[in-house]
Amino acid sequence: MKKNTRNNILIALSYSVILIVGMVLGIKFIKDQGFGVKRSPQLASNSDGKLEEILHIINKNYVDDINTDSLQNLPIDSVLHQLDPHSVYLPPTDAQDMTDNLEGNFEGVGIEYYMLNDTMMVTGVVKDGPASQAGIKLGDKIISIDTFVVSGRNLPKEQLTGRFRGKAGSGVSVSLIHNGAQAPSRLMVTRGKVNISSIDAAYMINNETGYIRISKFGANTDNDFSSAANSLKARGMKKLILDLRDNGGGYFSAATGLADQFLPENKLIVYTQGKHEPRTDYFSTGTGTFQTGKLAILINENTASASEIVAGAIQDLGRGIIVGRRSFGKGLVQEQFAFGDGSALNLTIARYYTPSGKSIQKSYKKGYDVYKHELDERMINGELTGDHNSFQDSVEKTEGVNIQRNNKIKPSGGIQPDIFVKLDTMGYNKFYANLVSKKVLSDYVFNVLTSKYSASFVEQNVNTFVLGDNDFKDFIGFIQRKNMPIDRYQLYSARSVILNDLKALLCRYYMGDVGYYKAVNQTDNAVKQALLNLQ
Repeated sequence: MKKNTRNNILIALSYSVILIVGMVLGIKFIKDQGFGVKRSPQLASNSDGKLEEILHIINKNYVDDINTDSLQNLPIDSVLHQLDPHSVYLPPTDAQDMTDNLEGNFEGVGIEYYMLNDTMMVTGVVKDGPASQAGIKLGDKIISIDTFVVSGRNLPKEQLTGRFRGKAGSGVSVSLIHNGAQAPSRLMVTRGKVNISSIDAAYMINNETGYIRISKFGANTDNDFSSAANSLKARGMKKLILDLRDNGGGYFSAATGLADQFLPENKLIVYTQGKHEPRTDYFSTGTGTFQTGKLAILINENTASASEIVAGAIQDLGRGIIVGRRSFGKGLVQEQFAFGDGSALNLTIARYYTPSGKSIQKSYKKGYDVYKHELDERMINGELTGDHNSFQDSVEKTEGVNIQRNNKIKPSGGIQPDIFVKLDTMGYNKFYANLVSKKVLSDYVFNVLTSKYSASFVEQNVNTFVLGDNDFKDFIGFIQRKNMPIDRYQLYSARSVILNDLKALLCRYYMGDVGYYKAVNQTDNAVKQALLNLQ
């Protein structure tokens, strides 16, 4: 690809579209790279004492020497931005959301919903959760939650968020219309603890190769993985593709626990060290579920933190191959300090190092804003799309550790893949971005495709059926009925992307995340490369 200003702008646009698409289709992209590793006793609860307490915590715990006198009169966020990009202050709601996300459970009813036009439509029900037990089903349309009417009002997201959550044992009255019914029903749902697995998807991609997708490292990730891997081994798995793309990290202990699943006894997984933290080594126990089969790990530019620990250990120890693009480059470890009002400070206390002694933290010397946009720079300079040749050098394995033997300058930070797979931007144009931002793809799936293709058909034919010309014509008609201006050239340029995404959304609706990944992996270049190199 020729590098010029016009192409760079288009590529940057395409990349932003891909990030948007990921969020729409259910891929959980990183919002923040730094997660706590343990809890501390509750600290100051009033705002006047909070900054003083934070400066005290920094003096006693921060990874590097820091002159806190220069930070005395700054707001809390500015204080933390002076340190590093991953030391963050979390308001009470954000701190609780992070805890719920990583602990793998929360108190509520266990449903996912989508606002279709002005109607709340149930698009996911947690198996054996409170909603499922009460009789709420996929496709139900919710009219009201307790006395709060949600149907027909075009309510903003903030007025809907949290309506189903509440203390376990409390009840919530839900008025809804079951899919296919005419008259509404009213159900009483008793809130409870909803358990969410760390594993997004686990299935056999062929007769001997399993695929497991993990999007975060929570409290139960290694146990969840062990259960999934044992299930796949019982079905003949001898090789594994572990997908850590877009995994922003999580608990440090979960990362070492997952790496332990692949390694023989007494192998160094990672070590940590900071000004106030002496070096601590973490070794494998030899009790893992998948210690001998062939292994490929998929990473990309959004693979960060705990997921980089796993990829770095596997690469350095020669246990498997790394496929994809250079990872994010977050090698800082945070500890969480909780305040009495429910807020928390995630403070960097150490750096972690891969078995070969490499710190993969990318530079943040140019400041917080430059750091935030570093991935955009990778797109513009051609690294993600293959125009940048410095990351394509091979590596040599010596005594189980990969050594870079050439002298070319490589981008700093992150885990370099053994097999590079460029970011495919074909079809990701401005018109497609508009379809995504206006939720046209999802609307079409829920309005049209769910009536056209049954659950049984999709489940039985997920690996073989494709959406074709008639579906595409129907989709164009759907766009026209929405009175959207159509750029025909860009629409047809994005045809294959649109049809693939529509199928993936349809499969996710009927089959959950497993269905989604079964659909998208059929055309995924990184998955194809992993399969080739596991032969």
